[in-house]
Amino acid sequence: MFNFMKKNKPTPKTETPQQRAERDSAVDKVLLGYEVGTLSIATMVLGLERNGEELTLDLRLPEDSSPETIQQELGQLLHPHGIKTIHMNVRLSAPGKGAGSTLPKQMPKTTDAMANQSKPSAQSNSDSEPPITKAAPTQASLAAHPRIRHIIVVASGKGGVGKSTTTVNIALALQKLGNRVGVLDADIYGPSMPTMLGVADVKPQLENEQFVPVDAHGMAMLSIGSLLDGDNTPVAWRGPKATGALMQLYNQTNWPQLDYLVIDMPPGTGDIQLTLAQRIPVTGAVIVTTPQHIALLDAQKGIEMFNKTNIPVLGVVENMALHTCSNCNHTEAIFGTGGGEFIAEQYQVPLLGQLPLASGIRAQVDKGEPSVLADDEFAPYYLSIAKNIEANISKFAKPVDDKRIF
Repeated sequence: MFNFMKKNKPTPKTETPQQRAERDSAVDKVLLGYEVGTLSIATMVLGLERNGEELTLDLRLPEDSSPETIQQELGQLLHPHGIKTIHMNVRLSAPGKGAGSTLPKQMPKTTDAMANQSKPSAQSNSDSEPPITKAAPTQASLAAHPRIRHIIVVASGKGGVGKSTTTVNIALALQKLGNRVGVLDADIYGPSMPTMLGVADVKPQLENEQFVPVDAHGMAMLSIGSLLDGDNTPVAWRGPKATGALMQLYNQTNWPQLDYLVIDMPPGTGDIQLTLAQRIPVTGAVIVTTPQHIALLDAQKGIEMFNKTNIPVLGVVENMALHTCSNCNHTEAIFGTGGGEFIAEQYQVPLLGQLPLASGIRAQVDKGEPSVLADDEFAPYYLSIAKNIEANISKFAKPVDDKRIF
């Protein structure tokens, strides 16, 4: 389990009845708010027992759920409330049969944590109930964030195409057009937003057990890099831990009212991308590629993934399209030509813009002052892309659920 919200004071070993009641209430609130798919886990609790810093849950879960991920995520959510260890006994059953509906419930003590996490064996199949066949959540079933109008993900099928540089400049360009903008760095393994925005040494504050985003030139920004001890600290996490971190950054952050939350995605089409598609209401995706044939192949995989998860592709940005020599002013298409137009035409999505291969763009983000912020000669390229995004995004907006409470 992992926990970013470290407490200075440990949970007391002896509690007054009032303290215990308050802690139990806080634990129940977390369980009521935690969802597996689109359902609260409270409806899946068959029994619950608290023993000091340990919590034991008897659960009936969908067959396609991940008990390990649920245990890890609940662990970091409940840690601030004095729960240091979670034991889970998991059963699989058909929907609508015996699901828990209220908290808390008492159950016999168990000494075999996670003993029933795997599927029932062939010998016990005759006594078990039919497995749950509920499909994974879809974008259509996700309600919009009550304080965020549009969530845009900037993605690429491969690394090294300038995705993060494009992300930070698009976000600043949207802000320059008069929008309230936030940035979420979802590149858990290679976070770069704090450095690119010049706030690498700024740590987010905590208020009411929620992160307060870092103010980066007027934008609300949060990154796993803001929580690490140093730039050389590696994030060597397996999939469930990384996806849990992403959801914590999104759900446990007190985002202000935003017109756009721009999410910088990691390369590829793995766990983080799939988790985002199933649990975060995305308005649309921007695909960044270079004209190079290999980059286009990976960009196509990214577009196919978004199509299969029902996330609209807002358009394609072709980065490193042309290079102009600073000595002789000769312009050359180092990575080829026509790649952006080809993929945009193939998938019938707009070509949002083409960006030059220029050392000035790289130099500006290296010193924490991206081109749009510095208002240099390359800023108009990003402003044009931002205008193209704004021109088409309204038709993809999700309805806001005003009754949702965080």
